[in-house]
Amino acid sequence: MKGLIEVYTGNGKGKSTAAFGLALRASGRGLKSIIIQFMKQGGSYGEHFAIEKIENIEIVSFGTPKFINFKNPSKEDLDLVKEAFEFSKKSINSNNYDIVILDEINIALHFRLLALESVIELLKNKPENVEVILTGRSAPKEIIELADLVSEIVEIKHPYQKGINAREGIEY
Repeated sequence: MKGLIEVYTGNGKGKSTAAFGLALRASGRGLKSIIIQFMKQGGSYGEHFAIEKIENIEIVSFGTPKFINFKNPSKEDLDLVKEAFEFSKKSINSNNYDIVILDEINIALHFRLLALESVIELLKNKPENVEVILTGRSAPKEIIELADLVSEIVEIKHPYQKGINAREGIEY
């Protein structure tokens, strides 16, 4: 199988969910996926509980319980983004996975927590058989140009606009 580069971006809800759905479909066909979450703490999201029960899908998170101040990120936040990227490089080149999902990497790139050139180099030199999926708002145009598939998820209406807070099992 030839591995492609996919991007799920935009302001709408469902970018990570779309990528995770692809991993679920792939698992049903015996393919192995890893989800690497940038700037998210592990274990507290519903997907972590579900993935523990599914064969052929792993999830690894690099983040703290706090939201990042993108205008002034802490050293810990920057270190975790760097660690997530190093882990991503190893995973992509390991021959252990058919699909590598870089969840929220677009945000890290947008706020320059990660060097765009490093990500482009990784994508251009990835093994031919590995599918790489990048999620998150504000995907850089250079990543969009490099990708084989780009889906923009557009918010038309959202419950937050009515004052409905994030719901366990639905938004997280």
